[in-house]
Amino acid sequence: MPVHNSDITDTFNRIADLLEIEAANPFRVRAYRNAARIISSQSKSVAEMVDQEEDLTRLPGIGNDLAEKIKEIVRTGTLAQLAEIESRTPAGLARLMKIAGLGPNRVKILFEELGITGLDELKEAARTGKISQLKGFGKKTEQRIIDEIGREKKEKRFKLVVAEEVANAIIKHLKKMEGVKEAIVAGSNRRKRETVADLDILVTCQKNCEVMDQFVSYEDVSQIIAEGETRSTVLLRSNLQVDLRMVPEESYGAALHYFTGSKAHNIAIRTLGVRRGVKINEYGVFEGSKRVAGRTEEEVYKQVGLPFIEPELRENWGEIEAAQRGELPNLITLKNLRGDLHIHTKETDGRHTLEEMVEASVDRGYEYVAVTNHSKHVTVARGLDAQGMTTLIRKIDHLKEKTKKITILKSAEVDILEGGSLDLPDKILKELDLTVCAVHYKFNLSKEKQTERIIRAMDNPHFNILAHPSGRLINEREPYEVDMEKLMKAALERGCFFELNAHPDRLDLTDIYCKMAKEMGLKVAISTDAHSTGDLDFMRFGVGQARRGWLDSGDVLNTRSLRELLKLLKRK
Repeated sequence: MPVHNSDITDTFNRIADLLEIEAANPFRVRAYRNAARIISSQSKSVAEMVDQEEDLTRLPGIGNDLAEKIKEIVRTGTLAQLAEIESRTPAGLARLMKIAGLGPNRVKILFEELGITGLDELKEAARTGKISQLKGFGKKTEQRIIDEIGREKKEKRFKLVVAEEVANAIIKHLKKMEGVKEAIVAGSNRRKRETVADLDILVTCQKNCEVMDQFVSYEDVSQIIAEGETRSTVLLRSNLQVDLRMVPEESYGAALHYFTGSKAHNIAIRTLGVRRGVKINEYGVFEGSKRVAGRTEEEVYKQVGLPFIEPELRENWGEIEAAQRGELPNLITLKNLRGDLHIHTKETDGRHTLEEMVEASVDRGYEYVAVTNHSKHVTVARGLDAQGMTTLIRKIDHLKEKTKKITILKSAEVDILEGGSLDLPDKILKELDLTVCAVHYKFNLSKEKQTERIIRAMDNPHFNILAHPSGRLINEREPYEVDMEKLMKAALERGCFFELNAHPDRLDLTDIYCKMAKEMGLKVAISTDAHSTGDLDFMRFGVGQARRGWLDSGDVLNTRSLRELLKLLKRK
């Protein structure tokens, strides 16, 4: 059966979680966490690398031992080491660590004191007040656990990067079949939503094509929910549901429009159709019983007097009215970007050297790249103090003299401390071309205090870009409370900017706040937060999010030439 990068990542993260609960050597735990992150950042299927007998040890942080474990997962679908660890530490404990506020020490206490090994037991213990009676816990922690479990019970949605990998594998499988002409993923995946509940795939085929039989027998399928001649639904091993629909070519555009959604957008389009005397559904556009359009999406929109509306905009957030006025945004594309303003190197927690990250940026055709290693407060990332940052600055200066294909910008990801000061002295900050400033701790401050903290940091004349502004991790950590509109106004007043962090675990800003920034005139930097050369490919996720937020190239900071960029970054 196919093994996806996310399967390998999940296995290594589970091992790391269980080892952490056992209080294993922290360097051993970190090795598995690093391996999980490295695998998740690969744009190529690691399983294919194994099949092609590529040297996995060429991946940063992957030694011979981890390489053999990856091969075992790919070839068997499991890892004997994980089973061995789970035999002495209940597997459900790793899931408990995903609950906000429950680290390894607390999970271990809950297991040893109350025998808790799963979410249901945790919920019951919290409901009956048993958790608040434990040392190191309290009523607030108990209530937070109840709230977090409530979120866990909601509909499971998969990160876009995970859904994309699965979808690409299925599309590749389908296109190998004889008679298949078109195969495309629709739904929220095509609209580039940050999470996906299920996959909708459309195919067009020649007559007598056996695509449905081939689809339901796909190796990754764990359950066939429905099987028919033109539609089948399956559940994959990951519990991701996939619907496949075979549509005639004359209905392809109408079906693609219908199944791309969103539901609210489709209803609005159908309502416009009714006013014009046509009926619009997944089979086409009809005047009475006569099909008048439907082969392409452009035909569907033309029938209601509209130009083509890009999939990312189809949320009924005003795109139809904008189209009627001829004011649809000319959405940003990857080609518009001239550089990346947030990358890390081996000097802190990056996986590749300064030279390797710069060379990878050259390969992507960038005009400039900003090296933004962590400041000292982020100890887990081996953040740099003033002396360490000075040494790195000199190293960058030396490399700049030898590098002609790209401009290396001296920068840092500087921690915003609890009181609002920055984590490096001004004498260092003024040597940098720009700063990317971030909140990495004290997420639980009140909305008022968190907002004031960040605004005080913006008051520093060396503050340029607010990194991952809400601090969220998708499906893992809720955003901290902050008044985003007030922060945006403060940034505009001070000549600062916001980051759209393109890492698929973050995608921070949200699409809604991207749209708010655009409406307020606040420019956004789309940056990858890359910790390896492969992470630079995450830019496509940032662009997808930016497009959902209506951003065009003029709304984005790093579409500017180097000269224009430096002029914008220079605070008055």
